[in-house]
Amino acid sequence: MKVEGLTRWLFSGALLVVATAAALAQPAVPRTIRVIGLPARPLPIAIAESQGWFAARGLTVVTEVAPNSDVLRDALATGRADVASAAVDNGVAMAENAGVDIVIVLGGEGTQNELVAQPEITSIADLKGRTVLVDAPNTAFALQLKKMLLVNGLVAGRDYEMKPLGSTPQRLQGMREHKEYAASMLGPPTSIAAKRAGFVSLGSARDLLGAYQGIGQFTRREWAREHKDALVAYLAAYVEAQNWMLAPANRSNVVELLMKESRLPADVAGETYDQMFLKPGGYVPDARFDIAGFETVLKLRADVEGSWGGHPPDPRKYYDPSYYEAAMATLKSPR
Repeated sequence: MKVEGLTRWLFSGALLVVATAAALAQPAVPRTIRVIGLPARPLPIAIAESQGWFAARGLTVVTEVAPNSDVLRDALATGRADVASAAVDNGVAMAENAGVDIVIVLGGEGTQNELVAQPEITSIADLKGRTVLVDAPNTAFALQLKKMLLVNGLVAGRDYEMKPLGSTPQRLQGMREHKEYAASMLGPPTSIAAKRAGFVSLGSARDLLGAYQGIGQFTRREWAREHKDALVAYLAAYVEAQNWMLAPANRSNVVELLMKESRLPADVAGETYDQMFLKPGGYVPDARFDIAGFETVLKLRADVEGSWGGHPPDPRKYYDPSYYEAAMATLKSPR
């Protein structure tokens, strides 16, 4: 090799080494995950963001709060959102009613919903001939309501009317403004605020149904496969945040966050913490997915809506634990 050629070769090689080193020194471009929630931004997301646990994993998480479950499901189905945080039965409804191939990847909460009614109503029987409020008439907590009324002899469309009015806070506001809206399924903190305002509880979904997988995280299966690394990192940060907020030492911080995120007075935020963090049906350590509770979800849909000919499928038709297991493995290993 001639001296000039050797010199050029050495020089270009040196440039390549320098360029490679410079590229490696640059921080990774944050991966963005768009999360749509209902009825509010999930607390673990707010915590993971404030603690820097998303950023530490190279993630940027953008959240949107949907006014109702129809908007949430449509955003996920059309790709305007990547992950949904809502009652997981919404994901099942997407699969069964709209043909969207969804996968549930995380649990997080059970159910503490109550059937909350106008002050003058003293029993479920008093709801005959009345109008009850739901988010959507054939998903999630509306099915809880249908079941509670059905076991008391009341059939939707025959004995009472269902009116869709949006998320939990919107339904309480509707009941405040219109006495003809007799009742709705409400969970904390809205159920707590309702009872403090004089509304009455006619019973809880948990007492009737037992274990129930409520709020969780689900996405389109294709998106999960194509973005596995980002999804696993997101789930790991979410679990880390959920466990942080469940630690008794962090109670005051979580109450302050409840006040900020849900615009609650201090006393309602404190009672919400005591209910959601200390009693069955609230937040779950490690944001675990409750298979038995999900079986209840599927059985409820089969019983009330007649889905699958009345015979619910295997839960793993919709739930894939592999992403969660990968996320937990990263938490058990030093970063």
